[in-house]
Amino acid sequence: MSGDIAAKGYVHPEVLVSTEWLAEHLSDPNLRILESDEDVLLYDMGHIPGAQKVDWHADLNDAVQRDYITREGFQRLLRVRGIDETTPVIFYGDKNNWWATYAFWVFRLFGFTNARMLDGGRTKWESEGRPMVTDVPRFPESSYVARERDDAGIRAFRDQVLAHQQARLPMVDVRSPQEYTGERTHMADYPQEGTLRGGHIPGARSVPWARAANADGSFKNATELRAIYEAEQGLRSSDDVVTYCRIGERSSHTWFVLTYLLGYQKVRNYDGSWTEWGNAVRAPITKGSEP
Repeated sequence: MSGDIAAKGYVHPEVLVSTEWLAEHLSDPNLRILESDEDVLLYDMGHIPGAQKVDWHADLNDAVQRDYITREGFQRLLRVRGIDETTPVIFYGDKNNWWATYAFWVFRLFGFTNARMLDGGRTKWESEGRPMVTDVPRFPESSYVARERDDAGIRAFRDQVLAHQQARLPMVDVRSPQEYTGERTHMADYPQEGTLRGGHIPGARSVPWARAANADGSFKNATELRAIYEAEQGLRSSDDVVTYCRIGERSSHTWFVLTYLLGYQKVRNYDGSWTEWGNAVRAPITKGSEP
């Protein structure tokens, strides 16, 4: 962490590091840097020195079942990257750290807590003219022993979300306004992922995920974030909140903001999101701009 991050007023500033801090610590042999991008080709075109790639699809998701990798798979993932529980891990990626927060969230499912985000991610690092390389680093394999994955605290499933909705508890739909209203079933210029119905979960508030980021990819300060989520949407840090998007990646960014930057006590990411809800028989749906 650096002084500029401390000045932003976050509840947990320790989960972020600045580009200046990382540049000063690139030679730290105990540090591991992980890049996770939407565009999986970016890493090969150039990455932060010492960074290793985590492919959100190939590395984090089960190849057969719609779920995440097993404990054994996660253990292997970290071992081959030279990571154990004592290894500080710095995540970063493209698109305002969109997929990097998703990887961070999956690591948290397995109880891995020695992780931080690079504030501004790839966008800020590149804009500052900092070094990029194409060589792929190799580290000694670790003997990391992974915990069993525990979904209970930070992941929500469809039946839980339905109960949450019926109880009129707060939900944040982080998709684009057009997806929220039902005008679109997917983001502009992105493929349709099989959703049969458009709209949003009744009662969900529309707060597009990227509103939490500045133009340089860094997170907005705590005062600006509270203006969005609390003054505008009426959320409170003691609320039980569910976030969702289309497949759970954009909503992991909002989960990170609410949980760590604003210190919300219970936020769960519904990774089934609209690809599941929009196809579920009799799942309640609202169209239009009102919750």
